[in-house]
Amino acid sequence: MKTFLGQAAGILSVAIMLGGLGLFPVTKGWAQQKAAEARQQIVGIWTLVSSVNTAKDGTVTKGISFGPNPAGRVVFTSSGHYVSLNTNPNLPKFASGNRAQGTAEENKAVVKGSIGSFGTYSVSADGKILTIKQEGGTWALRNGMEEKRALTLSGDDLKYTTAATVGGSSELVYKRIK
Repeated sequence: MKTFLGQAAGILSVAIMLGGLGLFPVTKGWAQQKAAEARQQIVGIWTLVSSVNTAKDGTVTKGISFGPNPAGRVVFTSSGHYVSLNTNPNLPKFASGNRAQGTAEENKAVVKGSIGSFGTYSVSADGKILTIKQEGGTWALRNGMEEKRALTLSGDDLKYTTAATVGGSSELVYKRIK
């Protein structure tokens, strides 16, 4: 029995070493499969449920940008693309009827109460990190940048934390649309 356990431990040690050197292709294939599974879980259309901002001083505010009942969607495709639009459902209707002729107050409310972007994404093999690369959006400062976001994905619930465009960090919670 002792000899059998010793041999099994030796075989396992060699397999781990070969996997670390990239000479044991099953390990690499397994990691790729786990990453594909993690990415498949996020594919779909999600609706924004809540947005909570934590300022740099620790102050926590729910709905700072999108109000207490936010409206928003994020779509993740199986080909690794995303599009996101979050808004405050109480955005002003411009009195002029022309979006290029809003008042200073109307323009400020729209900028503060909405954000949209599109680009590519990936999910770490363990499903805990969402990496977003924004190609374009209403907050141009992020265009061309890659951002890693802590991700929690459980069934039809998705939550991630991002550097907030209003300062601090924001936790956004979404529900899958079926």
